[in-house]
Amino acid sequence: MIIYEDNFNIKLKEKTYIALGSFDGLHLGHMSLINKTIELAKKNKCKSMVFTFKNHPLTIINKEMVPKLVVNNDTKSKLLKNIGIDIVNYADFNGNFMRIPPEDFILNMIECYNAQGIIVGFNYRFGYKNLGDVELLEKLSTKFGFEVYIIKPVELNGEIISSSKIRHLISEGDIERANDFLTRPFMLEGEVIKGKQLGRKLHFPTVNLDYNKKFVLPRGGVYYTIVEYNGNEYKGITNIGYNPTVKDNKLSIETHILDFNKDIYGQSIKLFFLKRIRDEKRFNSLKELSDQLAKDKYYAKEQKNNLHFVSYLL
Repeated sequence: MIIYEDNFNIKLKEKTYIALGSFDGLHLGHMSLINKTIELAKKNKCKSMVFTFKNHPLTIINKEMVPKLVVNNDTKSKLLKNIGIDIVNYADFNGNFMRIPPEDFILNMIECYNAQGIIVGFNYRFGYKNLGDVELLEKLSTKFGFEVYIIKPVELNGEIISSSKIRHLISEGDIERANDFLTRPFMLEGEVIKGKQLGRKLHFPTVNLDYNKKFVLPRGGVYYTIVEYNGNEYKGITNIGYNPTVKDNKLSIETHILDFNKDIYGQSIKLFFLKRIRDEKRFNSLKELSDQLAKDKYYAKEQKNNLHFVSYLL
């Protein structure tokens, strides 16, 4: 797979079918659109391409309205490669890009990326002030001679799948439904930093994740997770919250990794969230806390999940 960061400066020789969208999360609805793009490209002996942005448009238009992210661009690229996309372009959404009229935006797709077909979702909008919609796109396809495919909304259990819905589910702690929409476990990654090291005193050592605040976080509580470290996977118990028993005022993401005893400060890990075990709560003593942690550990140990979630990202 080829990755570009281009704002209509290159000229592709290969003919393409292009999927347009932000694709945050790469959920079931996005997969439907992207799989259609791959199918059409192969059928017409063209290259499949995803055109998206390396930064959310609202970072330029209105920073206060920028939604929390579900995946980063590195993960997005790995997933798209795994799906079978030939080309991904991460355009820089800046002041100049923002002012491109809808018709010029589509003309650029044709002249720069040799677009033979464009595939979008049912509610896709494009161009200056989002003036372009699917109706205009269909008119432009007749005017400029390219194919256009509008993908209908994808539903699961009667609910339309969307990135905003997934963000809401994650923030409410409904991680299993969010994972159903995503087709894979929700993941956070970052470096391990030092915390208060209370877990060590309770014979329950934890690693503290230095999380990126741009990403959506699951609701406070205790989760069953899979931890990926150095290419290996381990079961984990992750607490998101403020440690009310010891009155910590700083939000932390702490994970006890089962069958693991290494000092990994400053190293990167990935947390895959599978199930919400319970709410965070204040215990009357460290002994009560220790007893509950033992129950949480037993719960995680008894889970039968196969430890192969990292394969989604390879």
